Amino acid sequence: MQYRKDKYGNDISVLGFGCMRFTKKGNSIDIDKAEKEIMAAYKAGVNYYDTAYIYPGSEVTIGEIFERNGIREKINIATKLPQYLISSRAAIDKYFDEELKRLRTSYVDYYLMHHLTDVFMWEKLKNIGILDWIKEKKDSGQIRNIGFSYHGNSDNFVKILDDYEWDFCQIQYNYLDENTQAGTVGLKAAADKGIPVVIMEPLRGGKLVNMLPDSAKNSFKGSNRDWTPAEWAFRWLYNQPEVTCVLSGMNSVEMVDENCKTASEATAGHMTEDDFKVLEKVTKQIHENEKVGCTGCRYCMPCPKNVDIPGTFRCYNVMFTESKNNGRFEYAQTVGLTKEPAFASQCIECGKCEKHCPQNIPIREKLKEADKALRPLPFKVGINIARKYMLRKTKK
Repeated sequence: MQYRKDKYGNDISVLGFGCMRFTKKGNSIDIDKAEKEIMAAYKAGVNYYDTAYIYPGSEVTIGEIFERNGIREKINIATKLPQYLISSRAAIDKYFDEELKRLRTSYVDYYLMHHLTDVFMWEKLKNIGILDWIKEKKDSGQIRNIGFSYHGNSDNFVKILDDYEWDFCQIQYNYLDENTQAGTVGLKAAADKGIPVVIMEPLRGGKLVNMLPDSAKNSFKGSNRDWTPAEWAFRWLYNQPEVTCVLSGMNSVEMVDENCKTASEATAGHMTEDDFKVLEKVTKQIHENEKVGCTGCRYCMPCPKNVDIPGTFRCYNVMFTESKNNGRFEYAQTVGLTKEPAFASQCIECGKCEKHCPQNIPIREKLKEADKALRPLPFKVGINIARKYMLRKTKK
């Protein structure tokens, strides 16, 4: 296992164990199976284990496994404050204390503000005293590193990044997401500030393995590498020195063994020009079913009506490269849950964006098409309810 450094020089395994998707046995986590997988990872050198308050049964499961095997002091636990449930300082303490009990520990190594999508969510937490709370917990040793996980656009990511002396951050990032969410812009912005970056969704929930078109699979097979599709995705991440740790939701010992092998071999800068050509070809093949040829260059931005044009097209394309629900969920999450609405329906057809688009996309026409597909009535209602709930929370 290889290791990279956190902000304070401590070793973090380049492979982290994502504890969201343990195998179920009936309605509960199969703890015996999870224990075999966790201990296989531990013995291979994995020392970073990521969970969250809202992952059903996860904190309790890993807390029991770490205690039973006597390894708590030898590993790092990362868990998260459910900021979307918080409306008071007392609530922060309530959730944190419950997490400590679940995890059977007196401290958390890496603690994150969970699922920020807009700077206003961080502002809400500051208004109810999160800064004093963090200082108290760090001074007492109950929290050793403070960070945030993020699912919005790169502009808001950088604003949150610059607003506080963070110890680390966590972003969704893979070879399809270079120009979406925090993206490469966010990764490099964090690295420039010396902030370690933990990567989630390196395989887009398995889609870069299980949902690849046959043409992409054949491109990998035809290369001069004997890497699996998953290995290509992990190696692309490990190739970047700005990446500190890559999370993987491993639910078999065989998967643990394969990912640990890759994490022991892949170093920063190890990929060749030919390797990148293969990935470029695969990326194009994945995008062949897209509806809009948007590259995410953002020349069309800012929109005078705050429409997230590249974000909308990205989610619209996901509907056809992955699934309709995946695209709609991503739209709800990254475009719908911002403080200021950024929906395609806000377009007034001024045409300013089209003058700057290097791909000559008929943006106004495609925005109407995308909005209709991305927000059918059930999703429109769901997004509106979620927005009202979150904005109501910010007023307390």
